[in-house]
Amino acid sequence: MLKNVSLHSYLENLIINVPSDWINLTTHRLDIYNEEKAKTEFLDEVEKLFNEGVASKEALSALPTAYDYIRLGHPLSSVLEWALGKELGLNSDQVISFSSQTMPLLAVLRTNHFRGVKTRILHHGELGNRFDSKSLREVYDYDFEWVEISRSEEIDSFDGSTIYVDVDQLPADIKLNSNVDFHLNLISNRGSIITIDTDDKVEFVGTIQHVRRRESIAMTPANCFEAIKWMLGKSVSAPQKDEQTKAQLRKTIKEVTDSNTPALLASSGLSMQYAIMMGLVDEAREKHPGKDIKIIVPPNCYGGTNDQARRVAAALEGVEVMDLPVDGDSDMVRSTDTVLKACAELDAVPLIIAEIPTNPRVEVPNLDHLRTVLNQARQTPAGKQAISPVFILDQTFCPNVQFVKPDGILSSIQTISYVSGSKFPSGGKCTAGYCVANDEAAFLMEKIEKHLMLCDNEATPHQVEILAEQMPSMLQRIADAYVNTREFVDFIEEVLPSAKINFVFGDLAEQGFTPSVFSLDLPTKGDTPEEREEYKRMLNQRLIDMMITELPNDSKYCVSYGQLKGCYWTIPATSTQGTTKEEDKDYIARVSVSGNLDLEGHKRVFKDFVATL
Repeated sequence: MLKNVSLHSYLENLIINVPSDWINLTTHRLDIYNEEKAKTEFLDEVEKLFNEGVASKEALSALPTAYDYIRLGHPLSSVLEWALGKELGLNSDQVISFSSQTMPLLAVLRTNHFRGVKTRILHHGELGNRFDSKSLREVYDYDFEWVEISRSEEIDSFDGSTIYVDVDQLPADIKLNSNVDFHLNLISNRGSIITIDTDDKVEFVGTIQHVRRRESIAMTPANCFEAIKWMLGKSVSAPQKDEQTKAQLRKTIKEVTDSNTPALLASSGLSMQYAIMMGLVDEAREKHPGKDIKIIVPPNCYGGTNDQARRVAAALEGVEVMDLPVDGDSDMVRSTDTVLKACAELDAVPLIIAEIPTNPRVEVPNLDHLRTVLNQARQTPAGKQAISPVFILDQTFCPNVQFVKPDGILSSIQTISYVSGSKFPSGGKCTAGYCVANDEAAFLMEKIEKHLMLCDNEATPHQVEILAEQMPSMLQRIADAYVNTREFVDFIEEVLPSAKINFVFGDLAEQGFTPSVFSLDLPTKGDTPEEREEYKRMLNQRLIDMMITELPNDSKYCVSYGQLKGCYWTIPATSTQGTTKEEDKDYIARVSVSGNLDLEGHKRVFKDFVATL
């Protein structure tokens, strides 16, 4: 229990008055969000309220949002970490919560893997089957040693990093020890909290946060709320896994995708992608020992996908990234043919990650030609048949298209399809992701599930519940959103014909490619390329500022889409492509429209914007 009396008292009031959005959403106030000051601005305001003894619902509701992604954090994870830091005498960034119990450990092991530093893991009592040591060594290439000790045993010094793992001990009861660099507290059915108390804390804070950002998520809002109550000495009930709800959700996903493989459910889209990546690397090393593995990925795709693929390759022997140009002057089909020929020459294992439609240019390749290229038999220099590719498809933009059905366009190619559930499936109400496979790739699901479990990145029961509730209406919401998006695009073309719009039209829409996202390349002017680019970027910002200022209840500055209400605006180069190479970034406006918004108001503001040109 918290020993800091004033902190205990403040949190008692906070959990009574906590805004409902803090528990139900991860981004409660997008109208008050400064990305450059994510979390710090929120916690600065929390600290002020704490010093004033104010914890009213009105004051808490007026706070800026902490982050715009649960992988980065949210209001309740920030409060939890701030409170523990205060109790233990640590900065709040030295306390990091995870929905997963194993990913914090993997984060330390990954950092030490690159530093060439040994890791010692101390634990008290049985850890059960939480950690698959064999796979961590053989698939993830991590080096470590386990040591079981008693609670009273003195911990000696160690030439490397020491992690102390404890199960269900109140995090506030941690006793900091100069010979322990990390305390990892596993909280049954909730997640985990890692505290960083090492001389290299600056490096580890960044690298552990980045693992959470790219390969996992923060402890969910609902579980953070329960963890805070637990720290206050209040009784909390363990979340019960509802197998019936999970079975119903899988049934709905099967109906939507027409896949014969039961869906896997992860805590986020990138959690799902990480399980896919590591599962396929595991399979490739087992089936094709000694052969190089090539992760083939578009250089300008969604930044999380791009960054994670490169992080996987950087950490593993014999795994490299190959670029797959897909947008603008580059055609996905030609690029795929080129990279698969290169893989055949190297006798390598090709794993292709692609978004259809592409992001942010919203382009769909000729699927008949893509199928032909993916199916084509190729020869290695030794005259043997080249290894067939696995096609890993991110179809978050169009989860209604049945790519993996038994007689689908890609039925003869090993295809894994995954979707971020924070978009269309849940309308932004949760973050869970899911994946399915076609019959050709069904055998790969066992390895993917193995690594989903190893990373403890499964969707929580609450996430499953929300997704099961929202999924049945998804197809109708996609149809309604497309109608609004098409009308808005037609209006923009009418009032600003010089703008370049990337959107799905004509035959492709009739085939089911009906995204509610389009990208807008505004007309520009200037004497030099630099002047024209600067002017265009200024126009992007002016347009977005006008929309979110004049339509504050409908227009938000956020990277999400598939939401239940309103219209979201972003510039990919400064948001979703944050880790993409500068030359591959897209400084355009990306617009996401829902089936429920003030369309006439958006037309009016856009017309006012055009009048300023």
